[in-house]
Amino acid sequence: MNTASEIIRIAAKGDGLSADGRHVAGAVPGDVLQSDGTLKHGPHHVKPVCRHFGKCGGCQLQHVDEETLRDFVTSRVSNAAEGQDIAVGELLPTHLSPPRSRRRATLCAISRGGKPQLGFREAGSHRIVDLTECQILTESLFSVAQALRTILARRKGKLAVDIELTDTDQGVDCSLKNLPIEGLEQTEKILDFAREQGLARLTLDQGYGPETLWEPEPVTVTLSGVPVGFPSGGFLQATVDGEDVLAGDARAWLSGAAVVADLFSGLGTFAFALAGRTKVLAAEAARDTHLACQMAARATGKPVHPIHRDLFRNPLQLEELNKFSAVLLDPPRAGARDQVELLAQSTVAKIVYISCNPSSWARDSKRLIEGGYTLQKLRPVGQFRWSTHVELSSLFVREEDDSAA
Repeated sequence: MNTASEIIRIAAKGDGLSADGRHVAGAVPGDVLQSDGTLKHGPHHVKPVCRHFGKCGGCQLQHVDEETLRDFVTSRVSNAAEGQDIAVGELLPTHLSPPRSRRRATLCAISRGGKPQLGFREAGSHRIVDLTECQILTESLFSVAQALRTILARRKGKLAVDIELTDTDQGVDCSLKNLPIEGLEQTEKILDFAREQGLARLTLDQGYGPETLWEPEPVTVTLSGVPVGFPSGGFLQATVDGEDVLAGDARAWLSGAAVVADLFSGLGTFAFALAGRTKVLAAEAARDTHLACQMAARATGKPVHPIHRDLFRNPLQLEELNKFSAVLLDPPRAGARDQVELLAQSTVAKIVYISCNPSSWARDSKRLIEGGYTLQKLRPVGQFRWSTHVELSSLFVREEDDSAA
């Protein structure tokens, strides 16, 4: 027979873990799972700030207080290191992004009962949660999402529209997929919507690839003071404050490095943060992203040299890596196994590894340490507030080079 058991921590997927090893949905540390299966809330259990919590898949942890949320983000990173027996030189304070700071989002819209439903999907389901509020999106993104309802409500028949929204320098960049626009009247209405909402750009994909319907001026995002052209559907760090923390760590840790390779560089988030006295090679596989970075570097005269290169198929080789005093890498969730294997054999003095997946980061980190690096600094970052998605910044230094920025 089960006895009462206290919840001691939150597991990776957001459920509570009791002292006797049971996983309990909706539980937080300090709660007590009683013998009858009910949950007695403890001091760290709070009332969720959004009415959709528990159904919407956008958040998993609104029922935890700030201290517990910070502890969860921290432990996800530190536990990943411990799982690979990685010694951490200095665990820096965890950064949490505030509410209503998410500047990019992917939403869905369907028709039900003749009315559009628009929002995130339910957790583990294709059903849509019809958002009437959102505590994570910026006000500008949520405002555009709500305004879209008017356009969608005028459409007859079934809807299944994918929506991408991003805050840019000129306003909200809005991309709609699977929304047919037929005839002059529908075209004029969608253009009126873009004009009235002050959209930076409106892109439609009706099954033949994305087409820009509205873009009064070239859309840019400013990265470390550099305006960079923003391709439709391009990648950005989820929040401005999160980007500032990650870029700030990179600048501090690689200060004084003469030549740096920025691998998986994207639009140049870190390349432009480092460029000054430092010369930066920015390697990126996505052509439109690479070209945007290249044009911004040319326009501003920043010492950034972008190259178009798929680092999964063609990682930088030893003779190339050994020309750099430092390397920064920010790979996708899968990590960078092949590139890290070569880095572990290189003479690069410092490596800054930015990651959105503690598990693949820990795997790659172990190989760097086997190659002679030490993990000197590690910072957990929670840009996706109230989510189980965790990011981090880290600094590795070759053992023979004991100086850390």
